[in-house]
Amino acid sequence: MRRLLLALVIGLALAVAGAAPAATISVKITKSGFTPSSVTINFGDTVTWHNSDSADHQLVADDGTFASPILKAGNDYSFTFKRAGTFRYHDALKPTLKGRVTVKGPPPSVTLGASNPIVTYGTPVTLTGTVNNQKAGETVTVYAKPYPQTSPVQIASLLTTTGGGFSYTVTPELFTVYEAHWKSAVSGSVTLQVAPKMTLSAPHNGYFKTQVSAGSHSFGGRTVYLQRYNRSFGQWVTIRSLTLGPLGGRLFQISVRGLPRGKNSFRTFLTVNQAGPGYLSSHSGSQPITRR
Repeated sequence: MRRLLLALVIGLALAVAGAAPAATISVKITKSGFTPSSVTINFGDTVTWHNSDSADHQLVADDGTFASPILKAGNDYSFTFKRAGTFRYHDALKPTLKGRVTVKGPPPSVTLGASNPIVTYGTPVTLTGTVNNQKAGETVTVYAKPYPQTSPVQIASLLTTTGGGFSYTVTPELFTVYEAHWKSAVSGSVTLQVAPKMTLSAPHNGYFKTQVSAGSHSFGGRTVYLQRYNRSFGQWVTIRSLTLGPLGGRLFQISVRGLPRGKNSFRTFLTVNQAGPGYLSSHSGSQPITRR
């Protein structure tokens, strides 16, 4: 969880650091018109009009997007543009005076999220995101950086669908960081953490079997712990350690003698240290033993 939070904080910090600061552009109002009469700004920038004339003026956008109060000599009016497009305006008190503001679209940005950040080995996870122009047909590339790799590698090239959305299914083999790229934008990092698959089978000929697996990774020689659920304390209690064989499995018996009467639940547990780098701790499902 700490790794996930750290990745999210770093992603947010990079996004903030990469955002261009908003600017303020000045336009003078004179008796002969606006200086300059046409300006081009970025999404989120502000235009400030200053009445340098001795007469009153009033700015009104042709489409009604903005309208100033009557500006007396020396007065200012500012408007922040949060929509791309071309905005023509005029002086309501002297309609022959006209101007234009062209607003560029917002800088490209792309989001990325995961359906489940913590999974058991072999579980697929869906990565989803959106590009901020909300258009279909945009190319988004997805990168992955599995532990202990230091640089991400491209794993997919996708086309956005309606609304600028995209999705991609991955099955991480161990701790992996993902990110999406679109144009010059890079999403925040998404971290998927993986627990080895662990099973505890029902007894056969008096023997239980526990198995730990994660693809080709070997857990041979690692230690797992047999645990019994203590109903009095409401928690799992370790009662025995077991060393796994070369293939990550172990047969063992559980003595009924000494168990509380009634149904008892057992499971096996693998600590994060025994799981090894790139993996979380894991536990099997439970198996019942009834002492009459």
